[in-house]
Amino acid sequence: MFSLKPITREAIPRAIEKAERYRLLNQPWAAESICEDILAIEPAHQVALRILLLSHTDQFTGGSGRGARADAVRTQLTSAYERAYYAGIILERRAKAKLDTGHPGASHVAYGLFRDAMSSYEDAERVRPSGNDDAILRWNACARMLDESPNLVRAATPPVSEPVIGE
Repeated sequence: MFSLKPITREAIPRAIEKAERYRLLNQPWAAESICEDILAIEPAHQVALRILLLSHTDQFTGGSGRGARADAVRTQLTSAYERAYYAGIILERRAKAKLDTGHPGASHVAYGLFRDAMSSYEDAERVRPSGNDDAILRWNACARMLDESPNLVRAATPPVSEPVIGE
């Protein structure tokens, strides 16, 4: 087992830049590692927490288990707006990952996740900072996805059958 080497506080701004760059280069595991180094010396660093959360969601697969990790990071965000907004991001990205599996019933599960994401975006919209319409933009993206994808539908619930008397 290796002992990790700590970074200095002075290196945090540059480390944040690198983490953002690695996410853009589609290397979320590298961004995740950098964020963990930052959080080791500054556990409540909000920018590092946001990048870490997004790095987790960048790695979602149909059953990756990273949803719980992303949500645990989300609860550490201090802004009510960001907690609601990123709840929507997590749900939306889980929906997309579920769709990518192509498993039977995945479209029904994804539909529910998209609707839950839209609800989280509505929560965020109610407490958003002035001039910040990000939650509205994400809600609209989910609405368009649902409107333009005929296979994304609510699961039909089977009718409840009444027991036959005398059987």
